[in-house]
Amino acid sequence: MKILLSDGSALASRQVAGQLAEAGHRVEVLSPDPICLCRFTRHVRGVHRVPAYGGNPLGWLDAALAVYRSGGFDVLFPTQEQVAVLSHSAGRLESAGVRTAVPPFEALRAVQDKVTATATLGALRIPQPRTAFLGSADELRAWNSFPVFIKIPIGTATTGVRRVGSPARLGAVAAELEIGGFFAGGTVIAQEPAEGPLVMAQTVFAQGEMVAAHANLRVREGSGGGASHKRSADDPAAVIKHVETLGRSLGWHGALSADAILTASGPAFIDVNPRLVEPGNARRSGVDLTGSMLEVACGRVPAVQPAGRPGVSTHQLLLAVLGAGADGRGRRGVVAEILAALARAGSYRGSAEELTPLRGDPLAAVPVVVATLALLIRPALWRRLSGGAVADYALTPAGWQSLLDTAPA
Repeated sequence: MKILLSDGSALASRQVAGQLAEAGHRVEVLSPDPICLCRFTRHVRGVHRVPAYGGNPLGWLDAALAVYRSGGFDVLFPTQEQVAVLSHSAGRLESAGVRTAVPPFEALRAVQDKVTATATLGALRIPQPRTAFLGSADELRAWNSFPVFIKIPIGTATTGVRRVGSPARLGAVAAELEIGGFFAGGTVIAQEPAEGPLVMAQTVFAQGEMVAAHANLRVREGSGGGASHKRSADDPAAVIKHVETLGRSLGWHGALSADAILTASGPAFIDVNPRLVEPGNARRSGVDLTGSMLEVACGRVPAVQPAGRPGVSTHQLLLAVLGAGADGRGRRGVVAEILAALARAGSYRGSAEELTPLRGDPLAAVPVVVATLALLIRPALWRRLSGGAVADYALTPAGWQSLLDTAPA
């Protein structure tokens, strides 16, 4: 099949591209950046320039549909936040003969922004850390438990989350959000931290029925809050059952992911993503989330996949290298990561590369080499290298509002 990915910049897009190509499909991607991450792999046969998505999702959709039609594609595979406009315009896609897998727009609205997602989880009694909805800067300033995570409705890859450790810092954040208009008819979230490791759950649904699921632990944090090292969970059912409850209640269709903290009393959910998130560890563990998603996009109901193997370790060296710059380890930290990966030592022992595997794909080394050289010259460049990719696919508050203000097509 000839498959067009909605994004070429994100980690999930790169992993999905590799898995689809290995299954024998021809993969091409959409991106505003001609040198996006998916450019550097033999698994992607073409990168099609489209406008930036975040502030003008409907304009992005027009360009995406033009590429789909002219390229003779069989499936438009959503890999990032473009799922929002694809869901919003599902009727238009169907009329145009575009095959994809997205949830009903009302279902997507229930989890797309952090405030609504938190309320949805609460209504379903899915466990969360202690949380408050604050409607003014004064309410936020009155918060007196620290540290606390302050969340704005729309934000990707931790851009919508601030960790605040003191009243003084809280006052500054309150002023910033007030100036930014976040309290003008809306709310923000204050959420207390939970103790325990982060677990990432990923599922695929077909008309409200879960057909594939996986959960993995974040063993090490890379740049931007991402996981540079993961391990498949020993007891995924403890987390997956709550995501299944969420998906069933919403009549979900397509991919649905969530993050939770594994506390002593069970999982506490802190984020919901209406999309597929980095399926590499799942595939190594024996769960083909990408394959199930493709079947759903083609209008089939795939057989329910069994749970994957526990204890399977994977890593993303690119995130680990960028993380060395982010956490202040500097040049020595960058060199240490590269040497450990080459020697398969430390956290790389018994672990497989899930983002840029080199076997038969020498182009995959380019992003890691470029990032390494850049950080050896100037470690502070990690921020630019990480933030540029997010900007290519992240939906902005204005972009989301434009969809809410436009009748679904």
